[in-house]
Amino acid sequence: MPLSLHNLKPQSGSRRGKKRVGRGLGSTGSYSGRGVKGQRARSGGRSGLKLKGLRPLMLSTPKQRGFQSLKPRAAVVNVGDLAKAFASGAKVNPKAILKKGLVSDVTGGVKILGKGEIGIALMLEGCLVSASAKVKMEKAGGVIVG
Repeated sequence: MPLSLHNLKPQSGSRRGKKRVGRGLGSTGSYSGRGVKGQRARSGGRSGLKLKGLRPLMLSTPKQRGFQSLKPRAAVVNVGDLAKAFASGAKVNPKAILKKGLVSDVTGGVKILGKGEIGIALMLEGCLVSASAKVKMEKAGGVIVG
């Protein structure tokens, strides 16, 4: 693959991860980047530097709100997709699903959902399965292991 702007990446191990300060007992840095004492060190204190008159870019860009989990989410696959991709009696696990190209990443696991129809018996192992998918798989003669 030719080297272009869209596929440039830093070498593995060359970049250090972001330091998450002020996030509980395990975090390091006793002041969490707020300096020592004063109004700006307290919660709800006077906010940072602002430009007078103009709306700064920092304030006008949309921010992520709420809790954002760092835990990877399970990739989802529907039973209808499994029926199209695998032959009857096939052994289906996250590696096989990845190999068929139904998901792009299996680090967070794979969950099988009940959308679509399945008429073949499959042996499913190492995947999370929704209640509706379980019913459809067992009705088709499939087996769910672990």
